[in-house]
Amino acid sequence: MKFKKIAAIITAGVVALSLAACNAANKADAKNNKQLVVGASNVPHAEILEQVKPILAKEGINLKIEKFQDYVLPNKALASKELDANYFQHIPYLKAQMKQFGYKFENAGGIHIEPIGVYSKKYKSLKQLPNKATIIMSNSVADHGRMLTLLQQEGLIKLKPGIDTTTATIKDIVSNPKHIQFQANVDAALLPKVYKNGEGDAVLINTNYAIDAGLNPLKDAIALEGKNSPYVNIITVRKGDKNKPEIKALVNALHSKQIQDWIIKKYKGAVVPVK
Repeated sequence: MKFKKIAAIITAGVVALSLAACNAANKADAKNNKQLVVGASNVPHAEILEQVKPILAKEGINLKIEKFQDYVLPNKALASKELDANYFQHIPYLKAQMKQFGYKFENAGGIHIEPIGVYSKKYKSLKQLPNKATIIMSNSVADHGRMLTLLQQEGLIKLKPGIDTTTATIKDIVSNPKHIQFQANVDAALLPKVYKNGEGDAVLINTNYAIDAGLNPLKDAIALEGKNSPYVNIITVRKGDKNKPEIKALVNALHSKQIQDWIIKKYKGAVVPVK
C-alpha cells in the first residue's frame, strides 16, 4: 500500500511538472510572438486577411484584424497608433487623406483591385439612361475622378482634355449630352441600400460595399471598371514602418500564390490580385 501511495505521489509530481513546463513554454511562445494589428473593411479585405493568419502564425506573428465600416476611421486609428497598418484604400484616396489631414503614411505594397461598378434597378445599360437621368455617387471626392473616368470610358460624359483623371470632379465635365444630374452626397457604405431602394436612375458603388451587400459586380453591374485600373488597394503604414519584418511578412503573404489563388477563386474576378 505504501508503495502505491509513493508511486501515486511521484506520478502526480511528474504531471504537475509537465503542466508547469507546458505553461512556461506557452508563455514563452506568446511572449516571443509578435502581434500585428491591421484595420480593414469587412469585404474583401478582412476576409483576405483571415486567410493570411495561419501563414503569419508560422512566422511567429499573431495577426489581429480590426474591422471598419467606413473610409475615415482606419486612417485615424493608424495615425493614433491603434493600428500597425490598414488595408482598405487605394493610392489616390491615401494621397487625398494625407493632404487633408497631414498624415505621415506610406504605401507598403499593392494587393488587389476592386473594379468599381454602376448599378441600376431601372436600366440594363448606361445607353438606356434617359435625358436628365440622376446618377448617385459617393460623397468621397477622392473617388469622383475614378467614377467619372468610368462614365467617360462608357461614352456618357467627357472630361477636360489633359486633366489628371484621378483628381477630376463633377466641375471638370465639359460634355454631358444627356444632361445627367449627379447626386454626390451619399456615404459610400450606404450606396448599396440606395440602389436596393431604387433611388435615382443609376448608382456607382465601390466593389467592397457591393459584395458586402450581396451583390455580384460581374453579374449585377451594368458597367464595370477595367482590370487595368490604377486604383490598387494597398497596405498602408506610418512613414518609416514599411520595412519592419512583420509588415514585410504580411505583404509577402498577401502576394503569395496561395492567397492570390484564393482571391481569384473566392471573388471570381470581382476582386483582382496584383503584385
